[in-house]
Amino acid sequence: MTVDTETRPLLAARHARAAVAVLFFTNGALFANLLPRYPQIKEDLAIGNGAYGLAVAAFPAGAITAGLAAGVLVRRMGSARVAALGTLLTGAGILAAGLAPSVALFATSLFLAGAMDALTDVAQNAHGLRVQRLYGRSILNSFHAVWSIGAVTGGLMAAGAMALGLSLGVHLAVAAVVLVAAAGAALRFCLPGPDNEPEETGPERRGTEGARGTSRVGFVLAALVLIATAGTLVEDAGNSWAALYLSDALHASAALAAWGFIALVGAQFIGRIIGDRLVDRFGQRAVARAGGLITAVGMGLALAVPTLPGTVLGFALAGFGVATLVPAAMHEADALPGLKPGSGLTIVSWLMRLGFLLSPPIVGQVADAAGLRTGLLVIPAAGVLVVLLAGVLRARRD
Repeated sequence: MTVDTETRPLLAARHARAAVAVLFFTNGALFANLLPRYPQIKEDLAIGNGAYGLAVAAFPAGAITAGLAAGVLVRRMGSARVAALGTLLTGAGILAAGLAPSVALFATSLFLAGAMDALTDVAQNAHGLRVQRLYGRSILNSFHAVWSIGAVTGGLMAAGAMALGLSLGVHLAVAAVVLVAAAGAALRFCLPGPDNEPEETGPERRGTEGARGTSRVGFVLAALVLIATAGTLVEDAGNSWAALYLSDALHASAALAAWGFIALVGAQFIGRIIGDRLVDRFGQRAVARAGGLITAVGMGLALAVPTLPGTVLGFALAGFGVATLVPAAMHEADALPGLKPGSGLTIVSWLMRLGFLLSPPIVGQVADAAGLRTGLLVIPAAGVLVVLLAGVLRARRD
């Protein structure tokens, strides 16, 4: 049976969408395999909370350092190739971090893994936007939901490996080989050609510059950066400290401690799946305020009355509460008047990584001085900040 000329582009678009979904899945799963192993690595390296916080901050530091190079590489090599190559190098960096015999090598490996992860992140989003243009409707949120599925899967893989007693090296090597192979297989189904299609701008992209003064635009942009940073800060707290807090403060086993991270990213996935419908019905402003309140109250109560089930639930509520914050801040920044197309989005995307960079050392220093339970108060504090700043987001449309 032959495929006609109308069916062929449709099949290519569907194949490319599935391929991009695989890239997002593997990107989410790779790092998630390492996170639940952090308590073991910290114990093996015999380091305190402060040194641990500084070491894990190397991952976002690498991402910030390499972020600006992603655009150049995508233009020269193509987004699909950069995403697949970045996945390979991220897997190698994560394996090296898991096997590092010293704090310096651990931090260096995380720095390199973070740099490659940033390249992968930009490239896979760029290719997702290419596929989205073929579909003629928004599908990018579905890719981010798939990333959350990958993160949950990676956490479950780590929990299963620990439950089976697999060594750190064997676990991370198997995970890296499987996930990198999947990304390589996806590459052949991605869209061919260069990534130089012009970006489409819808009628709501931006208003006139006179709608808001320059100072107002600057204030809104700063508020959007803080909202996005609050979301990344909560996410990083779950990434870097959830397993450690459950294992040390609440004496959970290694396998049970992994459920703090799993609960956070799992609830974040649910929030992303239903987030579009909630925003359409109530508006992004109300959704963000409700999410900030859920984060502040849920994690605040979990820290005030520390129990294993309550803390896992607190991390889940925090993940659900911040699920829509980063997309909301990016969308609003991209529509700000008086800025060149893409400028607001670029600023928010760049500066929000500070949440990943600053959170681990700050929480680590507070944990050394007053305990990790006190350090994790940064999560409800981020929720309060979102409640206060959500007014810059759009209300519900008629």
